[in-house]
Amino acid sequence: MASGFFALLDDISMLMDDVSAASKVAAKNTVGVLGDDLAVNAAKASGFESSRELPVLWAITKGSLFNKVIIVPLLLLLNYYFPQIIGPILLLGALFLSYEGAHGVWGYLFPHEASHNEEPMSEKEKIRSAVITDFILSIEIVLIALASVRDLDALEQAIVVSLIAVAATIGVYGLVALLVRLDDIGFAMAKDAKEESIKYKFGMMLVRSLPFIVKILSIVGIFAMLLVAGGIFMHNLDILHQIAHESHIPQLIAELIFALLIGGVVMLFIDVPKTLLTYFKAKR
Repeated sequence: MASGFFALLDDISMLMDDVSAASKVAAKNTVGVLGDDLAVNAAKASGFESSRELPVLWAITKGSLFNKVIIVPLLLLLNYYFPQIIGPILLLGALFLSYEGAHGVWGYLFPHEASHNEEPMSEKEKIRSAVITDFILSIEIVLIALASVRDLDALEQAIVVSLIAVAATIGVYGLVALLVRLDDIGFAMAKDAKEESIKYKFGMMLVRSLPFIVKILSIVGIFAMLLVAGGIFMHNLDILHQIAHESHIPQLIAELIFALLIGGVVMLFIDVPKTLLTYFKAKR
């Protein structure tokens, strides 16, 4: 009885050693997408009133965790029973990300004021948009982690992918919370300090830098979505990889160009009918 118990402990110990080693590899492979995820979600979570920033961020975080609860078991099952479907799922996600990215670039190139008939997005709509974007990026993170542990058995794969998914959510949204509250941190530092002190100057620098950080993250977030989408297109569509290779275009530039072009086409099919519909409604 005792020998069986110690044998079980030994098996568990070996399992955890394998999981620990595999988790390090998976984390290393997903760090690029996690950086994109941070930039995208920091941009999505900013722009709210100060009193609503943390509640909104918590709502997005809960949505992100719920996304992982759906994505992790679903992709593990699909990868085991129907691996052929993984590629098309990635491409659908890339179409969404390229559309979001192209839409953002269009907004920067051709800014426009909201018309009287165009209502601004509500807080709930912004949260829903952020959670949807998180869903797509989460699929990419989970699939990369899964690809890193394909040589392990099913139980080890499930443990590693689940750990990466939870760590990604906590890490990304923890950093986002820190970024969006930089001004409060700065005010707290400067509150009881003398104006000539380094502490006061550093605190006020944090306060003044927040709008610039948010603006930069907004731009980085747009290009992050495009690069993630472009990477998916390049890895799953051989013709695009061949075009980039024959044209001698650097991979990052090729990913950006393909994502912008495909996102622009998606915009034509989505935004043009919406604009025409709004126009004819206004004419009635």
